[in-house]
Amino acid sequence: MQSADDDELAPIIPLFGGRGADPSMGSALPAGARFRDASDDVDVIQAEPDADEVRRRAEEALVRKLRAKQLSVSEARSVLRENDLDRDSIEDVIDDFQRRSYLDDHTLASLLVTSGSERKGQGRIALARSLAQRGIPRDIIDDALEELPDDDAERALEFARSKAAGMSRLDFDTALRRLHGQLARRGYGGSVAMSAARTALGEVGVRRATARPSGVRFVESD
Repeated sequence: MQSADDDELAPIIPLFGGRGADPSMGSALPAGARFRDASDDVDVIQAEPDADEVRRRAEEALVRKLRAKQLSVSEARSVLRENDLDRDSIEDVIDDFQRRSYLDDHTLASLLVTSGSERKGQGRIALARSLAQRGIPRDIIDDALEELPDDDAERALEFARSKAAGMSRLDFDTALRRLHGQLARRGYGGSVAMSAARTALGEVGVRRATARPSGVRFVESD
């Protein structure tokens, strides 16, 4: 028997489906479902810079490097690659910079040879090695070295003289070994380095000790 109060209660409507649900309400949510904010469904899309912008940034990076020091073409390519420029664009930039004389391997090679020989006392071997490390092609290196006068022996001796005075207290063999090593590291090879080292050490009085007589004297017997 229902009371009057029971008749006044609102009917119970199951939420999200279920037995007795209004079909217009849709089916029930799966177990474990959660309510999501509308912002969850919005994908944040970051616009990537276009090709022109990438190139502009790469060129600016290269110009900053060139303001600090002169670069070889090989070094310039590395800078552009580090700034995500594609291969074709890299070559376009390189060609453009070469036309403007911002990049010039021949000029750079000549400057490095002059600086290395006059300021650092380097020989041809060391000069060729330092230019190759900068990525300068071999034919350009050879052209730059041909500009040097053929005076390796004189420059080696000049360098050896600058170091020999500090070795005057060493025995000859030790001094010769050290001085020859220093000359070799600067690119003076073989006989040039050895001759310069011997001459310079002799000039400061470092000479190989001569063997003393043993004191035994042989006489002819009658």
